[in-house]
Amino acid sequence: MTTPEIWWGKRRPEILDLLRTHMYGRAPIGKPKEMTFEVFDLDRNALGGKATRKQVRILFTGKPDGPSMDLLIYLPNHVQRPVPVFLLLNFFGNHAVHSDPAIRIKPIWLKGQQVMPPEDSRGRDTSIPVEKIIARGYGVATAYYGDIAPDFPDSFQHGVFAVFDKLFGEKRPPDGWGAISAWAWGLSRAMDYLETDADIDAKRVVVLGHSRLGKTALWAGAQGERFAIVISNNSGCGGAALSRRRYGETVALINKAFPHWFCENFKRYNDREDEMPFDQHMLIALIAPRPVYVASADEDLWADPRGEFLAAKAADPVYKLLGTEGLPAQDMPPLNRPVMGTIGYHIRSGKHALTEYDWERYMDFADKHFKRKGKP
Repeated sequence: MTTPEIWWGKRRPEILDLLRTHMYGRAPIGKPKEMTFEVFDLDRNALGGKATRKQVRILFTGKPDGPSMDLLIYLPNHVQRPVPVFLLLNFFGNHAVHSDPAIRIKPIWLKGQQVMPPEDSRGRDTSIPVEKIIARGYGVATAYYGDIAPDFPDSFQHGVFAVFDKLFGEKRPPDGWGAISAWAWGLSRAMDYLETDADIDAKRVVVLGHSRLGKTALWAGAQGERFAIVISNNSGCGGAALSRRRYGETVALINKAFPHWFCENFKRYNDREDEMPFDQHMLIALIAPRPVYVASADEDLWADPRGEFLAAKAADPVYKLLGTEGLPAQDMPPLNRPVMGTIGYHIRSGKHALTEYDWERYMDFADKHFKRKGKP
């Protein structure tokens, strides 16, 4: 590649097709024609007057008995509208994100069954510090990933698969979408709503994810150029970490433990990573020239922190080709010393988690690229 025109016209479409064919699978294209939005909750005096809370039901087929997801949104009241927003999926249901009693409790998936969470499970998920995000002048929008597709091997009978797999014929093809591709598709449907909300700056939406949802955020951001910034937190194998290193979780291990995450074709590369016609630096490069941030943790060796840094570094040539500063680091930085170019990276002390330290760095990164002054 010698010119941006070659990247946009030839190489980028080739890489997207490789990843769809051999790894994540092909999702239905675009916004479903029948999809509708229902704003069933609006409180402009939430969290003691600090925030506006909205809850939106996204009906993927427009039918109340079809697959749907609830999008929970908090927007700061002390900054001028429209506001930039962090968009991410959550693991335990919207009610677990905050103790706010107005958040609707819905069934979640547990051991292959749908169960209704108890009242005392409100606010149990501390990975999204709503008040701190609001204080920095950002909104946050989140949905339960199980609303889109449940996270267990027989998931293809449920969620969006049960409806949209029919588009591919009677039998699932070997490049049919896996769960990560479905969750990424769901993030794009959330973006469809955000574009309709006058309180939200749809040109400044940051898509973020942790662990398997970090893989999801990268794939959503690679395909969806509407996302202004893409952030991967401890995403590891199948996310930001180079597969060819075979360090920590490998392709064979991830396909055995989570056979529903990727398309069937990806299983061809179990213990055969060198035969893959791509690696994860190419996934990161697809996001160029938009800002992307990759983060690791020093005790999270399963996710291969060095492999995550090397993938971010290997995406740098595409960012440079497209006229950005890329990743301003030759070597892996010390602990808790982030580097922030158009590509950002940090490795922090600690375990596999989405922490307050991570959030502060991500908001710093957004401040930099949105040219905001920082903490209001």
